[in-house]
Order: sequence, then structure tokens, then C-alpha cells
Amino acid sequence: MARPTPLSGFPEWLPDGRVVEQHVLEVLRRTFELHGFAGIETRAVEPLDQLLRKGETSKEVYVLRRLQAEEGESASDDKGEKQLGLHFDLTVPFARYVLENAGRLAFPFKRYQIQKVWRGERPQEGRFREFVQADIDVVGAGELPYHYEVELPLVMAEALGALREIGVPEVRILVNNRKVAEGFYRGLGLGDVEGVLRQVDKLDKIGPDAVAELLVAEQGATPEQAKACLELAAISGTDASVVEQVRALAASYDAVTDLLETGLAELRALVEAAARRAPGVVVADLKIARGLDYYTGSVYETVLVGHEQLGSICSGGRYDTLASDGKNTYPGVGLSIGVSRLVSRLLSAGLVRATRGVPAAVLVAVTDEETREASDAVATALRARGIPADVAPTAAKFGKQIRYADRRGIPFVWFPGTTGEDGVRGADQVKDIRSGEQVDADAATWEPPAEDLWPRVVPGE
Repeated sequence: MARPTPLSGFPEWLPDGRVVEQHVLEVLRRTFELHGFAGIETRAVEPLDQLLRKGETSKEVYVLRRLQAEEGESASDDKGEKQLGLHFDLTVPFARYVLENAGRLAFPFKRYQIQKVWRGERPQEGRFREFVQADIDVVGAGELPYHYEVELPLVMAEALGALREIGVPEVRILVNNRKVAEGFYRGLGLGDVEGVLRQVDKLDKIGPDAVAELLVAEQGATPEQAKACLELAAISGTDASVVEQVRALAASYDAVTDLLETGLAELRALVEAAARRAPGVVVADLKIARGLDYYTGSVYETVLVGHEQLGSICSGGRYDTLASDGKNTYPGVGLSIGVSRLVSRLLSAGLVRATRGVPAAVLVAVTDEETREASDAVATALRARGIPADVAPTAAKFGKQIRYADRRGIPFVWFPGTTGEDGVRGADQVKDIRSGEQVDADAATWEPPAEDLWPRVVPGE
């Protein structure tokens, strides 16, 4: 069999990397639950027409033709409403979940969800076709108080801040409000607000000159209107002064509207609350647009300080109509962390490392195959006391067994006592292969140092 070629965009971590990923997920899960979010999981597939209804394109969705054929439909049928696709995020499936289970949920409903998603895009650093996302959302029935738009980014900031101890860089949560942008654009006389937002969302990728050209060519803006849009996008700051800057800009273009004022009031509340609870973490940035159509209020993007070129590792916003059955509407607000993107950068930049890639803290040596049962008994006794242990695969020379442990990062090797000619079994001994210290030990009482019991994630060296 020829050596397999890796598939681009489908990350597979080595054991050390998996330890890092699991630690990140556990910190996120613990923080979300501390704030009262309940965990759920949804199916991997959704009807294609539902996946495409809020701004994605068919090129970004993996269509499951085989499964569809098994459901009794033609695999060659290209009508979106008859096709199934893998979900590309967790927000659209969550909206469907809320609608299906509304009668059994208590609102406001707070949920977290950690699952793989699939997206058909060009793989590059930090961007994958298969990756893990971690979402938090709060959904209300009919209405949802604005204070949740303040609370959710602060919960996410706390979760990411809890990773600082292992070497994760500081984060900045960039916030804006779609009402500000929409109110300003309408005040300028631009009707295709969603189109303008999609072009402004490209600023970091293609630059202001290219965005201005697109606004004129595709959105029908005048050069002056395009200039005003870019001036709005250039405003940023960590305090409420950004509100006055936007208001002054709007006045200079005679673009003040009621919707703009509503958005500015909400943006001020978010920035002021964040300054009190997490100083310096939340930054108002008026270029944050979020290209998806379903956002209606606050929008968020999160970057790692010093690694801004990676792009946003966490994003989201307020949505008022994503979950609606025509009679009832369930507005919500949520954020999503690209866990695989974050872990990829942590590993590639050497920012964090695992102390070892295997769970075993102890390797029990085997003197010879006739006495393997004694080694198994030691491992069983250690495991019964919560100490992860493995048994050497062969009864090789002890030096070779020690090297086997060392290659795996296992810190201790256990040597079962041997039976002498008098029939008396000698004491077991355990060796710290890092320091070389070797002492007598009893499997019923010995414990490794707490920091060696399980693999840990620590700052990179």
C-alpha cells in the first residue's frame, strides 16, 4: 500500500496536540456551565435549503448525495429543498432545534454546543474544511433583553482569559452594532444595506481602496458615499467617545437617523459595561460588519493580540429572525469559537505544549513473560486508586523499557520485586526517569506528585 497523502483542510492532531485541544475544550465547557449554559448536540445534517437561506453559498456546503438517495430521492436532483448537507456552523442547526423543541424549552434558553462542522472553502493557515466549533447562545421567546448582548461577549472573554495561564495570548473582542451601520448607510441614501455590509466586511482582506471600488461598482454608491462608509469603518476605541465620533461623522453627512441613534445607545451600553467588567478587552470597531444576513444588532469578532493575521477566532452577534415559524419568533444572541483554528495557532507557534501525549503516569516493567501477571497486578492496583498506568509491551532489558517510557513522556517506571531463592519476594521499586531517583514503593500507597498524575498543558518553551 502506497503511503497515504494527507487531505488538506482536515486536521488530525498528534497525541500531544489532542491533549491541548481537550484542555481548551474543558476550560470552555467549565466556564460556560459556570454561567448557566446547558450543553446540547444537534445532528450533523440539515436540509440544504435551510443551510443556504441566511447568506451562505452552495459552494460552501458539503451535499450528501448518497444519504439522500437512501432516503428515496434522486441523487442527481439539484433542488435545494430536496437535498441534505453537512452543517457549516452551529447557529442555523440551533435555530431549527429551538423551533422543533420550543414547547419543551424554558426561555430565555441558554445553551452551549461543541461539535465538528464542515465548510467547503480553500484551506489555509487556521482555516479548515472540517473543524471543531464551540458556541454559546441565549434565545428568548418573542423578545430578548439587550443586556444579553453585553453579557455574552464578557462570558467569552472570561473563557478565553482562563486560557492565559497556559500561554494563550490576550484577546480583543471587537464589537459593532448593525443598527449603527444600517442607520448610517440609510441616512446616506444607500438602499442595499446588506450588500454594503458584505463589501465593508472585506476591508481586512482587500483594503479600503478595493472596497470603495466595489461599493461604487456593485452597490451603486457615489464616491462620496463610499468615502463616508470608509470613514465610519475607521472609527474605533475602548470607551464611549466612539459614539460621539460616529454621531459627528453622521451629522457632517446629514446622515443622522433614529435607527442610528438606537444603535449608538446600545453600543454605548456595551462598551461602558465591558470597560467596568473587563477593562481593555472589548474594543468598539466600526468596521466589524459580519457578512451573514441574519445579524440585526451587536456583532462581535475576536482576535489574538500579536496574532491578528490569523483573523477572527471567535465571532457572532444578535439575530432577531433566524428562528421563526411564521407565528412565533425566537430572537437570540450568540458567539462561536473556532476551536481548531485556535489550537492550530497555539501549536504551530509553540505557544503551549502538553507535558506528555499519553495519560499513563507509570509504566510497569515486565521482568519476564512468566511474571507478567505480577506486573498486571501492580497496574490494576494503581488504576484502582486513580493512577493511570500502562504495562510494558515486552519483557525487554530494563534499559529498553525505560527508553520506551521516555519516548512517550511517561515519568515513572515501576519495577516489581523479584522472588529470591528463599521464596521471599523483594520490595517493588519505582524510578523517576527524569531525575534518576529510585525508591521502594507499594502499589497500595504510592502516589506520583500531583503535577505528574495526568498530562498537563503548559506555556511553550
